[in-house]
This record gives sequence, structure tokens and C-alpha cells, in this order.
Amino acid sequence: MKKYVIFSVTALVLFACGAKEVKTENTSTEASKPVVDGAKIYKQNCELCHGLDGKLGANGSKNLTVSELDLNARIAMVSKGKGVMMAFENILNLSEIKAVAEYTMTLK
Repeated sequence: MKKYVIFSVTALVLFACGAKEVKTENTSTEASKPVVDGAKIYKQNCELCHGLDGKLGANGSKNLTVSELDLNARIAMVSKGKGVMMAFENILNLSEIKAVAEYTMTLK
């Protein structure tokens, strides 16, 4: 009987202390998406004409610090281009274009 009690207590302790894998499912789509760095994309694709601060104006580019375009208009501008500015819709994905447009809004 004593062996049975010791065995039961040992089994109970092992069961209680055993590592139990708990899976948590993150249903947030934002958490699963990689963070897009608009400043980095701007530096790679836009800085040459617009400059680091958005004021360079090379090749006829607009001064981004005084632009009154809202976010949607900026997204459209980056996507479709205008004049000498090339369209980026076939180069960048929508989240990258949006990140760049959001970044340009900080150049005030």
C-alpha cells in the first residue's frame, strides 16, 4: 500500500509540474505583418530628387515640406508618378507605398 501511495504522489507531482505546451493564436493581422520602414524606402528611392529633408527640388521635384496633399493623394502620387517622377506601383507593394507616403507627411 505504501508503494502505491508513493507512486501516486510521484505521478501526481510529475503530472502537475510537467511542461505543458500552450499555443496562443494571434489573430491580429497587424502583428503578423512585417513592419515597413517608410524612411528607408524614401532614402532608397526618393532622396535623390527630393533630398533628405524633402526640400532639394532636383529634376523639378516638389518641396515635400510645403505640400498640402493628404495621405491618399500622396499614395496616388507615389503609385502613379507625375511628370518626370516615375510610378512606383510596379516597384513597391501597397504597404511600402503607404509607408513612404506616411513618412513624407513627417517632412514638415
